[in-house]
Amino acid sequence: MSSVPHKGMITVSIMLATIMQALDTTIANVALPHMQGSLQSSQDQISWVLTSYIVAAAIATPLTGWLCGQWGRRKIFLVAVVGFTIASALCGMAQSLSEIVLARLLQGVFGAALVPLSQAVLLDINPKEKIGQAMAIWGAGIMVGPILGPMLGGWLTENANWRWVFFINLPVGVLAFYGIARYLPESKPQGEELDIFGLTTLSLTIGLLQLFLDRGEQMDWFNSFETCAEAAGCVIALAFFIVHTLTTRKSSFLNLDLLRDRNFITGTAFAFVVGMILYATMALLPSLLQGLLGYPVFFTGEVMAPRGLGTMLAMMVVGKLVNRIDLRVIMTFGFCLTAYSLYQMTHITLEMDSTLVTVSGFIQGMGIGFTFVPLSTLTFATLAPRLRNEGTPIYSLMRNIGSSVGISIVQAMLTEGMARAHAELSIDINYANQVLQTLPSAMNPLSSAGLAAINMEVNRQAAMIAYVDDFRMMMWITLLTMPLLLLIRPPKVQRF
Repeated sequence: MSSVPHKGMITVSIMLATIMQALDTTIANVALPHMQGSLQSSQDQISWVLTSYIVAAAIATPLTGWLCGQWGRRKIFLVAVVGFTIASALCGMAQSLSEIVLARLLQGVFGAALVPLSQAVLLDINPKEKIGQAMAIWGAGIMVGPILGPMLGGWLTENANWRWVFFINLPVGVLAFYGIARYLPESKPQGEELDIFGLTTLSLTIGLLQLFLDRGEQMDWFNSFETCAEAAGCVIALAFFIVHTLTTRKSSFLNLDLLRDRNFITGTAFAFVVGMILYATMALLPSLLQGLLGYPVFFTGEVMAPRGLGTMLAMMVVGKLVNRIDLRVIMTFGFCLTAYSLYQMTHITLEMDSTLVTVSGFIQGMGIGFTFVPLSTLTFATLAPRLRNEGTPIYSLMRNIGSSVGISIVQAMLTEGMARAHAELSIDINYANQVLQTLPSAMNPLSSAGLAAINMEVNRQAAMIAYVDDFRMMMWITLLTMPLLLLIRPPKVQRF
């Protein structure tokens, strides 16, 4: 493996594609409020710009292994880069919410293959003793979104407009296509049969789950026939997928050999949680900083950028530690940092400056960095090389589902939490409350204008309470996930 020609150029080319895909998971976040006004949509609807991309990628990701087996890794890589680049242009040209959601779905379908293919290529072209460093490089590419995304998205939105957060992909896509076409050798097609039933039931499971989470709050959850039908359909499709996978005698969509590897199973569970925490936080912060604290869009990007700097610093350190320290210890440290940063976020207030957001973001970025690289290394440490083409898409699938589920859950909790907090705070807004008599005349409860001003302030306070509750919930998820580390075995023996 050390004699692979053009290893450096292959690495640069595939990482350009990976960075392009990773950038699009966060670069649009700070531009969402501007998109919301331009496309005339509500806060719940504009979140579809994020979730539509993630869920499309989640559905298409498991196809990667089969597509590579049919036509070869290089061809699929090139098609994915071209499709993703064209879809990015369509996103930038969208004139309505439906157009941009459709373009983001297309972007997700083509972008699904980029991350797992880049990971599989790096695993194949590097010797076993270099796998940790290779995963550090790959992890840096995956995490470059939090580094460049918020600041670049804010700068482009403020100095041009939000459409340029998508147009920026065009030159990167062209460079990635040239490098892959020139330097990446083609893999040998294997011509395996596609498990159509398995693909269909898994796609239905993911799609119906996302619809349930996105529409549930708006439709009053199980009081609506629509959400009941979506939940029931999701459970039925999942049951069919599980039974089919366990009983089929042909090549199933999910290779059962993957389920026999304890590290792989535990690692994918952690990938779900990491995706959930990272992207849910990144989805909450722009609306908190711009909508509630009144930060300009570019300053929002600057405040969020230290999160990515923390990730980059942690990955530089981890790359030197992966072969010296038990990776489970590094991951434990990373999860502790992440939980502590979320604890800090529960102390965000309406009157504070940006220091707490910047510091907590930097610490969380370090936590994700200390978690992600060891997680990728441990997940594939005991997995047979022949299973990598199928294993890497499943790993990315779980991370994408975690991201999508996390965003939907925190948005639903935010909406519900704001309504609940508003109702609780409003109890004290009455003429018997002596405190109201000390308010400025502009907030006199005896006038309609004063009541409106008081209601506006109650809305702000209720929103802040809801954001803090979301951060607290994610902190507890992080802490409760940590005991799963006991199930992971340190890498000792590589099976072939």
